Amino acid sequence: MKIERVELRQIRMPYTFPFETAVDRDTDKDCLLVRAWADGLSGWGESPVSAKPFYKEETVDTAWPILTQFLIPRVLGLRFAHPHEVADRLRPVRRNYLAKAGLEAAAWDIYAQAHGVSLARALGGSRTRIAVGMSVGIEPTIDALLGRIETWLAQGYRRIKVKIKPGFDREVVAAIRRRFGPIPLQVDANTAYTLGDAASLRELDAYDLIMIEQPLGHDDIIDHAALQRELRTPLCLDESLCSAEDARKALDLGACRIVNIKAARMGGLSEAQRCHDLCSERGVPVWCGGFLETGIGRAANVALCSLPGFTLPADLGASRRYFHEDLIEPWVEVNPDGTVDVPTGPGLGFAVVERLVDKYTLRAETFRAQP
Repeated sequence: MKIERVELRQIRMPYTFPFETAVDRDTDKDCLLVRAWADGLSGWGESPVSAKPFYKEETVDTAWPILTQFLIPRVLGLRFAHPHEVADRLRPVRRNYLAKAGLEAAAWDIYAQAHGVSLARALGGSRTRIAVGMSVGIEPTIDALLGRIETWLAQGYRRIKVKIKPGFDREVVAAIRRRFGPIPLQVDANTAYTLGDAASLRELDAYDLIMIEQPLGHDDIIDHAALQRELRTPLCLDESLCSAEDARKALDLGACRIVNIKAARMGGLSEAQRCHDLCSERGVPVWCGGFLETGIGRAANVALCSLPGFTLPADLGASRRYFHEDLIEPWVEVNPDGTVDVPTGPGLGFAVVERLVDKYTLRAETFRAQP
C-alpha cells in the first residue's frame, strides 16, 4: 500500500457539559483529524491534542506544524505492508506523540480495510464486548458530583472514576462510599500532589479504591515508587508512560501496579500494542484511558480494548455523554450491562459523517505525494 494523500483538519466541538480536572476546565473539544488515502482506500485517525498544554506539552497549534512540516512529509509516498512500518517511519521525530498517533491510526484503518477485517481483529483483539466505566470531572459541590454519579450508574456503567485534587479528595471519596456503597471506584489526580502529600493520600487506603491514578509529577516514576511503598492502594501511571519501555522501567522500580494505556499518549496503536503485550507477560492489569475523543478516536480505543490484557473497565462512555452530535454512525452506545460492542466491520467499523466533520472544521490542508 502506498500513501498517496493526507488531509489534516482542526476541529472544535462543544461538549454536552464542561469537564474539569485538577488543572483545567474545558467546554469544547479541540483536536486534529487525519485522513489518509492509499490504494483506493481512505482511513481516519484522531490526534487528541487540546487548545492548552495542561495534559501534555502538545496543543493544536504546536501539533499542526509538526504534522505538516515533518510527520506527513515522512509518510507521503511511503509503501507499507503493515502499520508498524508507518510508526517506525515517524520514530525519528522526537516525542510529539499525540501528533503521531492520528497519522498512524489512519494507516491502521487502511490496513484493516485492505485485509477485510475489523481494526480490533487487525490489532489481535478477541473480545466482542468491553466493560466500560465513567470518568467524572470535578464539580462545584459534592452533592452535584453525587448527582452525576447516580446518573451514570443508572445507565449501567461498571466503574466510576472521580477526579481529585488537594482539598477535594478524602471527603469526596467518603461521601461516595456513604451514598453508593462498594461500587467499583477509582480516583485520578492528574499530577496534582507531591510526595509531601503522602499522608493525605494514605487516608484513601481506607476506601477500597481500585487505584489512585497519576498522583505525582507528569514525568515522574521515582517518587511514585516511593509513594507506592507507603500505600496499600495500587498506583496507576498515565502521563509518565509514553512507551512500552517507560512502562518496563516503572514496573521494574515498583512505581505502579496498574498501567493506563492511551494509544495517543504512546504515539499510536503500535506502541500501545507493545505496552499491552509487556504488561500481559508480567501479569500487570491494564485499562484504556481516554482524551474525551470524538467518535473517530473513540472507535480506535474500542478496538484497542478488545485485546485480552485489558481486564479493567475502560474510559469509553457513550457518544451522547460527551457531544450533542458525534462524527460517526452509529454512535458509540453503552449496553444495559455496562459494555460497549466491538464493531466487526472492516477498519474502524463506524462510518465517518463527513457533513459533520465539515461543520466543525476550523481549518484544513491537503498534502499529496510527488508523482
